[in-house]
Amino acid sequence: MSTLRLFALGTVSAAALGTGALADELRDRALDMFAPLPSTIPAVEDNPITPAKIELGKALFFDPRMSASGVFSCNSCHNLATGGDDNMPTSIGHGWQKGPRNSPTVFNAVFNEAQFWDGRAPDLAAQAKGPVQAGVEMANTPENVIATLNSMPQYKEWFNASFPDAADPVTFDNFAKAIEAYEATLITPAPFDAYLNGNDDALTVEEKEGLALFMDKGCSSCHNGVNLGGNGYYPFGLIEKPGADVLPEDDKGRFAVTETADDSYVFRASPLRNIELTAPYFHSGKVWDLEVAVSIMGTSQLGTELNETEVEKITAFLGSLTGKVPETVYPVLPDETLETPKPTGDVVR
Repeated sequence: MSTLRLFALGTVSAAALGTGALADELRDRALDMFAPLPSTIPAVEDNPITPAKIELGKALFFDPRMSASGVFSCNSCHNLATGGDDNMPTSIGHGWQKGPRNSPTVFNAVFNEAQFWDGRAPDLAAQAKGPVQAGVEMANTPENVIATLNSMPQYKEWFNASFPDAADPVTFDNFAKAIEAYEATLITPAPFDAYLNGNDDALTVEEKEGLALFMDKGCSSCHNGVNLGGNGYYPFGLIEKPGADVLPEDDKGRFAVTETADDSYVFRASPLRNIELTAPYFHSGKVWDLEVAVSIMGTSQLGTELNETEVEKITAFLGSLTGKVPETVYPVLPDETLETPKPTGDVVR
């Protein structure tokens, strides 16, 4: 029986996790399950990332005029000051409607194998197009977005600089690619990355104990890879289905994408980086306490009643995934002109 397994059973001292062969074994096992964030901006498929494209994407990310009402921007639901999400059960959009699901964090989203809780967007460029057109979010159209961008000379210059080889740089596809380029820069190196890279002191003893439990209890079966999630689809309630207050019966998850019965109540595994900053939890946004969320996952996904100490230690480990947020200076956006489309729709209700 491995020393880590013995630790999970309570036969190895916590202090031993910080020294010697056991410390090396813990890291080696972690490196088999997880990967540290890269030190450079990751490449994305079919979209070379350049400084000009990043700056254009940043402006578009923060520009509320990309919505029909002129009220909502990408940053409205993915607020870079509050963990990359909006810290609400479900987001508020056009006409103050409530969206159907909790808003995932944009931080490190470039490492997810697909976007949205049901994985319906294969990458960040495809994801960027969705909220712009969703009636409960930004309620705009590609045509109106392009008319808005073409009405502002500064945006046309930025698109020309970002897509110099394009015959028509200002397109909805390029709009999405620019946002993708900016979002690819939103990575948050955390103490856990330093630990994986060899710094024994990056994690506390309690965090290391939590890491060992996280792996031994089976949490890492779904939450693995560089993002500790975001790379697989699993039934919510694999062992025991949560109540309707946590798992609403009318949201069948990935079934809406695949129309396959086996995908009923299946969701993409949530990435866990910065998880302590992104309450409330789950696609329903019904749980505000991270320790409660950990307990629910133990029962529903693992068939295990985690005790109070185990929950506390796993939660402590999750805290080591809170990373350094990139410094963000709010962009000065291009000036409107008389040709800029006016806000439309039910702005105030």
